[in-house]
Amino acid sequence: MSLRNRWGLRAGLVQLSVLLTLLGSLLPTPAAAHGERATEPYIRTRTVHWYDVTWSSQKINVSDTVTVEGKFHLFTDWPDAATKPELAFLSNASPGAVMTRVESYINGMPAQQSVRQLEIGRDYSFKLVMRGRIPGRWHLHPVLNVHGAGPIVGPGHWVDVAGSAADFKVPVTTMTGEVIDDLQHYGVARVQWWQAGYALLAIAWIVWWIRRPLIVPRWNAIKKGREDLLVTRTDDRVAAGLLVVVLVVVIAGYRYTTQKYEYVVPLQAGSFKTKPLPQESPVVTVELKDATYDVPGRSLRLDVEITNQSGSPLRVGEFSTANLRFINQSLDVALAGVDPSFPKDLVPGSGLRISDDSPVAPGETRKLRLEATDAAWETERLVSFLTNVDSRVGGMLFFFDGGGQRHMAEVSGPIVPVFTQLRLAEKS
Repeated sequence: MSLRNRWGLRAGLVQLSVLLTLLGSLLPTPAAAHGERATEPYIRTRTVHWYDVTWSSQKINVSDTVTVEGKFHLFTDWPDAATKPELAFLSNASPGAVMTRVESYINGMPAQQSVRQLEIGRDYSFKLVMRGRIPGRWHLHPVLNVHGAGPIVGPGHWVDVAGSAADFKVPVTTMTGEVIDDLQHYGVARVQWWQAGYALLAIAWIVWWIRRPLIVPRWNAIKKGREDLLVTRTDDRVAAGLLVVVLVVVIAGYRYTTQKYEYVVPLQAGSFKTKPLPQESPVVTVELKDATYDVPGRSLRLDVEITNQSGSPLRVGEFSTANLRFINQSLDVALAGVDPSFPKDLVPGSGLRISDDSPVAPGETRKLRLEATDAAWETERLVSFLTNVDSRVGGMLFFFDGGGQRHMAEVSGPIVPVFTQLRLAEKS
C-alpha cells in the first residue's frame, strides 16, 4: 500500500471515529442505574440505614402507581464530615422525571415538605407513591436529602413502565371545583406568553444601546471628559418609558390574576417535625473488638462481643450496610425476612459466616467472628472506606429469638486493610 493510500485510510478512520462520537453524544440513550455508587462509603455505611424496603410492583403502565415503603435508621456513629440531619427531605431517585411523586409520608405524616430535627440513633417509617410517566425500565430508589450532607440513597429496584407517554395525565380538582384534566400542561402556554413578552422588552432594551458604537468610542469619550455624551436626554426618556411599561404590566397582571383566581395557595416552603418510632428496651449489645478487610479475598471480618440481655436465646441473622444484606443462610427466619421484591443483587449469595452459630443464651456474653465475603464490596465501590481519613465502618446486626422476633443493634468502629492472612504454623 502506498504512503498516500495509508494516509487516506488513516484520515478516513479518524473521520469515522469523530462521526461516531458525535452521533453518540447527540442521540438519546437510556440512563444507566447505580449512580449511588458514586457516594462516599462513609456516607453509605454510617448515616442512613434502610431496611424492610419493598416495592409494590415491578411492572406498571403509564399513569399507574407503584408504592415504595419501609423504614430507615439514623446511625449513631454519624460521620463528622456529614451534617447532622437537622433538616431533610424524603424523595425518590430515578434517572430524570420518569416518575411522578404523588404521595409521600414519614411515620404516617404527609411529607410534601421537609422534615426537621430527626433524631440520631432512632428509626422512622416512610412511604412513597410514584406514578409512571415515561415508558422504559427505570431504577427506583428512596432517598433522604439531608441539608448539608446531600442525598443518601436507599436500595433501588428496576421498575418497567409500559404504554405511551402521551397517555400520562394528572387530573386535579381545585378548591373552587374547577376540574383540570392534566396538571402537567395546565397554564404552560400562559407562562410562555409572559416569558416571551418580557424577553421582547429585554431585547428592545439591549438593541437600543447596541445600535450605536459601544466600547472604543465610549472609552474615548470618557478619556476626554465628555461623559454627557454617553447618556442623552432621549436615553433617559426611553428608560423612563420602559420603566412605566414594566410597572403597568406587573400591576395589571397581578390584578388580573387575583380577580380570576380568588383562592391562591403559595408555594410551600415550611417544614414539619415528627417523633421517631417507639424504641424498644435494649435486648442485645454489640461491641466491636476488631475489624479488618481482606483485600484479595474481598471479605469484611468483624470480631464482636455480643451480650444477650433478653430472656430468650438469640442468633445472628443478618448484617446490613450500604444497602447490602448478608444473610445467615442457616437461619430460616432470616431468609424468610428477605422480601421477594428486594433487589437480588443487594443480597450476596455467599451470605454471612459466623464462627459460632449456636444461640446466645440469655445473659451470656460471647465473642464471635462475622465474615461478609463477596465481590459486591468491589462492584458497589465500598472498599474506599479504607482510604477515608477516619477509616471506620458501620452497619446493622439483626438478631432473632426462638419465636422469630427480630432485634437490631449497631456495630461500628475502625477498620484496617489486610492483604495476607497470617497463620502461625503449629509446632509438632
